Amino acid sequence: MTVRVRYAPSPTGFLHIGNARTALYNYLFAKHHGGDFILRIEDTDIERNVEGGEESQMNYLRWLGIEWDESFDVGGEYGPYRQLERLDIYRKYVDELIEKGLAYKCYCTSEELEAEREAMSTHGHDNIHYSRRCLNATGEELAELEARGEYVVRIKVPENEVYTFNDIVRGEISFNSEDFGDWVIMKSNGIPTYNFAVVVDDYLMKITHVFRGEEHITNTPKQMMVYRAFGWDVPTFAHMTLIVNENGKKLSKRDKDTVQFIEQYANMGYLPEALFNFIALLGWSPGIEEEILSHEQLIELFDEKRLSKSPSTFDKAKLAYINNRYIKALEAEELLELCMPHLVEAGILEGRTHQWAVELVSLFHDRLSYGAEIVDLYDEFFSEELTLDEEAQAFIAQEGVADTLKAFKEQLEALEDFTAEGIQAAVKAAGKASGAKGKMLFMPCRIATTGQMHGPDLPKALALLGKDTVISRIEKFI
Repeated sequence: MTVRVRYAPSPTGFLHIGNARTALYNYLFAKHHGGDFILRIEDTDIERNVEGGEESQMNYLRWLGIEWDESFDVGGEYGPYRQLERLDIYRKYVDELIEKGLAYKCYCTSEELEAEREAMSTHGHDNIHYSRRCLNATGEELAELEARGEYVVRIKVPENEVYTFNDIVRGEISFNSEDFGDWVIMKSNGIPTYNFAVVVDDYLMKITHVFRGEEHITNTPKQMMVYRAFGWDVPTFAHMTLIVNENGKKLSKRDKDTVQFIEQYANMGYLPEALFNFIALLGWSPGIEEEILSHEQLIELFDEKRLSKSPSTFDKAKLAYINNRYIKALEAEELLELCMPHLVEAGILEGRTHQWAVELVSLFHDRLSYGAEIVDLYDEFFSEELTLDEEAQAFIAQEGVADTLKAFKEQLEALEDFTAEGIQAAVKAAGKASGAKGKMLFMPCRIATTGQMHGPDLPKALALLGKDTVISRIEKFI
């Protein structure tokens, strides 16, 4: 059996972390087993579709490094791959169920249905289901209902049936048919409902496995009803656990403390390889200690049996760590390319040379967690007013420090070529002139010029700051 899986987003929003994980696990599973990954667009919720939603899904899946084998843009023998282009197909299968007596037309208005539900609730019914008025109507009542013209199609839910499936993540799950009323499979506008269309699509596209979020568990028995009605084999399901924030609450689009859309990460200067790596670990373990894993390694290691049974925490510190590891592996010019949009937007490169820009990003290479952070690091470092913490203030107030700084200032003033090499020599010369050594030499020079006790390579940093700025800063501590 050839493994075939699909990612089938609705273009009702942009590519979200949760959606990206669903796509990624389907992709990894398919590639691990030498199978096919299909991209399908479920666009039947017309009112909620947003402009650019489809493009966002496609563009940022590709940005992450997820490619598909079949879709409307690359072709395939099982298209069309947009649901709105498949309405005639759904109509055919709806009519087949009606002819078999497994589905029926319902002419009841929304007001009648609401009144029916209220009446059932008033009489203490535990399970409030549609009464099957239209299924059971005969004679004049049926003629009267049919005269209305407009109708939906409902599936006739079998009695006393159990729907059991062995979920890859959660094990055996069962539902009873009595828990469901006759639900709508086609709306009055001729558009199928999700639980019907997805079954027809998955069957016709020969989907073997379905990886999706746990919110779809209760949809599964409805879908199994459709599979059974047609006598089709049911695919294997894997319902992934929730992604939660650091407070243990479900990650929702209303959560403003966590960046959640892939486009935002791309715009902030995260690397796609790093995000691919991070998302893969959101609910799955590779079974080894190493967490920095390449695209190819993740495909090789992916084992669906290692999908987590517990909610997965979106750990922002872990994401920063992983992205930093990938950034460290970049060459200087690659890093500049990542940071360039943010440097330009902030106006930092005006009047600066390309080499200066390379040296700037190189200075903070090991500290960067994402591209946009270069602006914050620049602002902190090039601030007109230095802010010293208590420890730095105490250190620079020690006896003899002022003399060391005077000597350092004199050496810097004498430099004709204000380079990192020249500054390094000036530090050593200041030590000889003042008698300061080790920490008592280097720490005052760092604090007075950068405001920090720790930081990037000092001579390189001061070369970027420029002679006038460095001397002006030292003078404030003499």
